Amino acid sequence: MQIGGMETGSSNESWIRVVNPATGEYVDRVPEGTADDVSRAVDAAQAAFDGWCKVTPRERGKILSHAAGMVRERHTAIAPMLTWEEGKPIRESVDEVRGFANILEFYAGISASLQGEYIPLGRQGEGLVVHEPLGVCGAIVPWNVPAIVMGWKVAPALLGGNTMVLKPSSTAPLTCLLLASLLEEAGLPPGVLNVVTGSGEVAGTALVRHPNLQKISFTGSTEIGSQVLALAREAGRKEILLELGGSDPMIVWKDADIPSAVVGAIRGRYYNTGQTCNAVKRLYLHEEIVDRFLEMLTAQVHSLRVGNGIDPKVDMGPLHSASQREGIIKVVDQIRNEGGKILTGGEIPLGTGYDKGFFYQPTVITEVPENSQALSEEVFGPVLPVCTYSTLQEALKMANSSRYGLGASVWTQNLSVVRMVFREVKAGIVWVNRHLTVPPEIPFGGVKESGMGRENGIQALLHYTRTKSLFLSS
Repeated sequence: MQIGGMETGSSNESWIRVVNPATGEYVDRVPEGTADDVSRAVDAAQAAFDGWCKVTPRERGKILSHAAGMVRERHTAIAPMLTWEEGKPIRESVDEVRGFANILEFYAGISASLQGEYIPLGRQGEGLVVHEPLGVCGAIVPWNVPAIVMGWKVAPALLGGNTMVLKPSSTAPLTCLLLASLLEEAGLPPGVLNVVTGSGEVAGTALVRHPNLQKISFTGSTEIGSQVLALAREAGRKEILLELGGSDPMIVWKDADIPSAVVGAIRGRYYNTGQTCNAVKRLYLHEEIVDRFLEMLTAQVHSLRVGNGIDPKVDMGPLHSASQREGIIKVVDQIRNEGGKILTGGEIPLGTGYDKGFFYQPTVITEVPENSQALSEEVFGPVLPVCTYSTLQEALKMANSSRYGLGASVWTQNLSVVRMVFREVKAGIVWVNRHLTVPPEIPFGGVKESGMGRENGIQALLHYTRTKSLFLSS
């Protein structure tokens, strides 16, 4: 762990093994952090805050920029670590590590925008408004895209003058530790960013409950997010950001560019083996294009190469854990029992290289009942249910039938269709002729049970500050 600029073990000297999901092999181990370790980290962050908050935003931005340059220089050495611990193909790991650098660069670029206001009040006098940091903030990062989510939380918090305690996933903590060490190497003062590894039940709970935390930012499942919200509110008045699950619909209108939409559906669903909160999880096709679309989609999904992500020829890696795969097997078996038609996939691949990992074939299913779990709940894996509609109103009704509201996409050349989908669909972000991409400039977050608050953009930076007003009477 990294506490106060020092590498340290846990107070109880316990460890957690990190395992490669493609091979079952031991990768490394990290300390199993305790509540005492979390308290040490919060104390270190509190001690560092007084100095860090006095550093100008421009100087903080320079450190982020320097760190981004170091990450870009070393991305080919960092990316394999992400593949070994998480399972994703190496080119996706390269993209994610570069994405982390991109996030740091964006916030470095807007560092000068963190300015106050002068408000003339005529005969009454004048007002001044400044942005102050919140203090010590906490962040809990998931295993599926740890580098990107770490960037979303760390960069605006630090640029805003806050210090932070970060808890990465217990099954994929290594990349986060490595990136945190690069930030310190780039000039981040000791204690400004602390990393406590450990389980969510122990270290995560202790972090959320800590009374000296001013804000907690959590990314993960809706079920765990509800627990985080309850614990944080019990612990006192602290700001809360929750980025939770999703069941994103992809609506393909009859005038869509079908080859491009097929590619978008494949990337949107099978990127990171479908283990992404804003992945395409429900595909809705207009009845006039369904046959042609499914023919192309099925052929291309069937040709995806599944294997160990460290192989550059692999298109899709394993699921992250045995429990993740068991969940997918249950979903597909249920759809079979409900009468769903599997066009491709639906099985564990057999043969050399598959026996020790958590692999599953990329799967496309049609004739899925409306009340199926595949359409109502978040399916975190490479299973794509496809439904047909005849009118846009019908598509929107189906798209909004989920309790989630993270993202949605519409594929069309018709601007009127785009306007209607944007106006009617219940989601925090709507893509047009693309899905999944979230640049750091664009605010990201959900509605309904997909969370509260927003990552990214200048809005995220401002949400890591509070305003303070000065009224000078004339």
